[in-house]
Amino acid sequence: MQYWLVKSEPAAYAWLDFVRDGATDWTGVRNFQARNYLQQMQPGDLVLYYHSVTSKEVVGVAEVAAPAAPDATADAGSAWVAVRLRPQQALERPVSLGQIKQDARLNQIGLLRQSRLSVMPLQAAEFDAILELGS
Repeated sequence: MQYWLVKSEPAAYAWLDFVRDGATDWTGVRNFQARNYLQQMQPGDLVLYYHSVTSKEVVGVAEVAAPAAPDATADAGSAWVAVRLRPQQALERPVSLGQIKQDARLNQIGLLRQSRLSVMPLQAAEFDAILELGS
């Protein structure tokens, strides 16, 4: 199993929208490194859902429901992909970017090193540390 973090602006697609929908195709990624990460995702992998721009906090846990497939929002024949995600659970308490920055266990997390990347891998220990902070 692998662990991931995806980012979405709450005004564009908030956690509550995701929960209401029950699942979504994670479309619109137009960064090659993020696309490569989407291609590595496998069903059953766990994903932290991060609200970017305004609230800057991890708010929930999702699961990869289907592997990468062509992104329906991209031009036909392009290399862009999307994965199907399904919400699992909201965190009891959102974990803010400030909390992440202050926690020594998370000083190498991709969120701090590549802050503009919308899809990134996590180490199991990083995933667990954020879950602990959110419980």
